Amino acid sequence: MANIDADLCVIGGGAGGLSVAAGAAQMGARTILVQAGPMGGDCLHFGCVPSKALLAAARAAAAVRDAGRFGIEAAPPRVDFARVQAHVRGVIAAIAPHDSVERFTGLGVTVIRATARFTAADRIEAGGDSIRARRFVIATGSIPAVPAIPGLDGVPYLTNETIFSVPDLPAHLLVIGGGPVGAELALAHRRLGSRVTLLEAARILPRDDPELVEVVRQRLLGEGIAIREGVAVAGAGREGDGILVTLQGGDRVAGSHLLVAAGRRAVVDGLDLAKAGVDFSAGGIVVDRRLRTTNRRIFALGDVVGGWQFTHMAGYQAGIVLRNALFRWPARVDDRAVPRVTYTDPELAQVGLSEAAARQAYGEVRVLRSAFAENDRARAERETEGMVKIVTGRRGRILGAGIVGAQAGELIQPWILAVGRGLGIGAMAGMIAPYPTLGEAGRRAAGDFYAPTLFGPRVRRLVRLLQRLG
Repeated sequence: MANIDADLCVIGGGAGGLSVAAGAAQMGARTILVQAGPMGGDCLHFGCVPSKALLAAARAAAAVRDAGRFGIEAAPPRVDFARVQAHVRGVIAAIAPHDSVERFTGLGVTVIRATARFTAADRIEAGGDSIRARRFVIATGSIPAVPAIPGLDGVPYLTNETIFSVPDLPAHLLVIGGGPVGAELALAHRRLGSRVTLLEAARILPRDDPELVEVVRQRLLGEGIAIREGVAVAGAGREGDGILVTLQGGDRVAGSHLLVAAGRRAVVDGLDLAKAGVDFSAGGIVVDRRLRTTNRRIFALGDVVGGWQFTHMAGYQAGIVLRNALFRWPARVDDRAVPRVTYTDPELAQVGLSEAAARQAYGEVRVLRSAFAENDRARAERETEGMVKIVTGRRGRILGAGIVGAQAGELIQPWILAVGRGLGIGAMAGMIAPYPTLGEAGRRAAGDFYAPTLFGPRVRRLVRLLQRLG
């Protein structure tokens, strides 16, 4: 067993861990990265990247089917699922070199391909080596949470870690869980030709603004997805070559494949965190706003700390950790302006407080809306489903924004800045938006904040007075 000393040791080679390791090494710290699984972690191999690649293929199929609305006649698309899967693998392969062992070795990181476990407050064992570091960063991520459904362990169910390697297009995909993962993969498979039934114990996209979610729900229904909300799964079993799901109350739903998309759980098993004095719970590792664990030598970030389980949040947290671990700069996480996007069609993007949360926190708020149906670019592209919804305080400070519609994930970005900087609605209302763009919908919503005053009786009287004065 070799004894290795380092300034910083990162456990986990997903988005957050790689960002910390790359930054630390390039700033001169002796850096070790311990990663047993594929470099790039869940996002690259099982999450963000393959799901968006699959959605892109599904969108292409939908575009062919819908070409008639533009006067373009096209034959119904023939989906070659093997080539679709090759497309997904090709996208992963194109990105993989950026996350590779070779790249990180070139940056000066020592990469150890093994699992890690703590043996003391300042030491781990990995791959037969004993590693002592001044600071550790735990970035082990999360894995699919599998609910305790009777009979589930007896059927070949899928998760996001396995669905992208299914060789044949599912004839009828059953999806347990109506969150972002379930909704996105339900839509992708439906557009590629599968029958899809979506089962959700509460309502689909339960953490999002109900008014905006309703637009997504209607599109999913219009695409032919069967949505069952407010249903609990009581059991699962085989039915011939397929799968039978039993709901509480006795209803049964049969399908060819079953996808479990019921949330995530933090990866802490096997780390021996107790030996390092690191507290954790079912929600993940306990950290403060500087992302320090209960052992001040050890930081944690990304999915393993629970909360905002997004790749972009892990990247942001990496910067917080680097400032604290390397420079003793007491940087703290500010999560007031964390964006979240569900990549259905239409997309659903939000930042800051929802209407309900803003009313609970502030009481009196203003809600501004602008429909895509009133936007000229949306009309030209026949993408008129959706709206921009802005929530402000009584005096106009922007508290939150939500957009449901085409390219919502792109359109939300100026609102992220607005919420994060505490801007007033006037900053957005006074912006010059190029015409014709979808972004004009946001500016129009902002301008409506002033409509009651500008077009009210006081201004009308003032204008008449000024006109009489010549």
